[in-house]
Amino acid sequence: MKTIYGAVLAGAMAMGASVAQAADDVTLQLKWVTQAQFGGYYVALDKGFYEEEGLNVTIKPGGPDVAPAQVIAGGGADVVLDWMPSALASREKGLDLVNIAQPFKSSGMMLTCRKDSGIATPADFKGKTLGVWFGGNEYPFLSWMNKLGYSTDGGEDGVTVLKQGFNVDPILNGQADCVSTMTYNEYWQIIDAGLTPDELVVFKYEDQGVATLEDGIYVIGSNLEDPAFADKMVRFVRASMKGWKWAEENPDDAAMIVLDNDATGAQTEKHQTRMMREIAKLTAGSNGALDVADYERTVQSLLSGGSDPVITKAPEGAWSHAITDKALN
Repeated sequence: MKTIYGAVLAGAMAMGASVAQAADDVTLQLKWVTQAQFGGYYVALDKGFYEEEGLNVTIKPGGPDVAPAQVIAGGGADVVLDWMPSALASREKGLDLVNIAQPFKSSGMMLTCRKDSGIATPADFKGKTLGVWFGGNEYPFLSWMNKLGYSTDGGEDGVTVLKQGFNVDPILNGQADCVSTMTYNEYWQIIDAGLTPDELVVFKYEDQGVATLEDGIYVIGSNLEDPAFADKMVRFVRASMKGWKWAEENPDDAAMIVLDNDATGAQTEKHQTRMMREIAKLTAGSNGALDVADYERTVQSLLSGGSDPVITKAPEGAWSHAITDKALN
């Protein structure tokens, strides 16, 4: 009897080992550090949604020196998160980046200005100093300035661009009249530093008609020709969107999951909870499939860069519904 039991136990253990080995590895490169901006992916990992799809997902945090396009080009990730302006600029330079899903429906990008700078409308930007993120994040801003007809080389009829670090110091110490902020992050850093909402004027890119798509899911297009890889991405997108919808419905719990995954210990519960609630507003309305109208709006914005557009021609093959058609139906 013991022999039979032992055989059964050994067989069960072997089966368990084979199931564990059968999980397909997927490496995801984030656009920035571990924070609620990526809550859906951490939820999917924590709640076992990836495991349910037979995936062993590794999430690699980003940072100021990490460019997702470079990481995937070098083989350091299977899938990356990037803003569409940066992704399309990389594509035009020869990298076969393809958007396979778009969890973020709305843009969180803003220009936040001190009211005492005299800025009340975009017409007041002339002659002012504006903080701008670079590293691929400058493209929406440059398109906006072109739309307004403002030079970014300074002068009374243009704006002076201050290359902004990933903080809000320039608006606090008087170096800039306005700085780049996200609805879910840097804006609240300004508030936490002591300025009040009444002392600020906020210009949301969404409201200015220059919003571009953020935090899309991208892969190398040629990889999609491999049925095994495509199948992995179907399962990855399905589990990720399950994670995002859970995070939308449970933002405070999702924030705690993010904190549990923050190896640096740099994030705080207050900041991450607030961020997750703001992020939920941006993913709301998306089932994960790229809205073609949103894509076209982004492309038109990037093409309208005057003598120095972000992209010089409309991209071809830059997105695919092949994955979401299978993942979401």
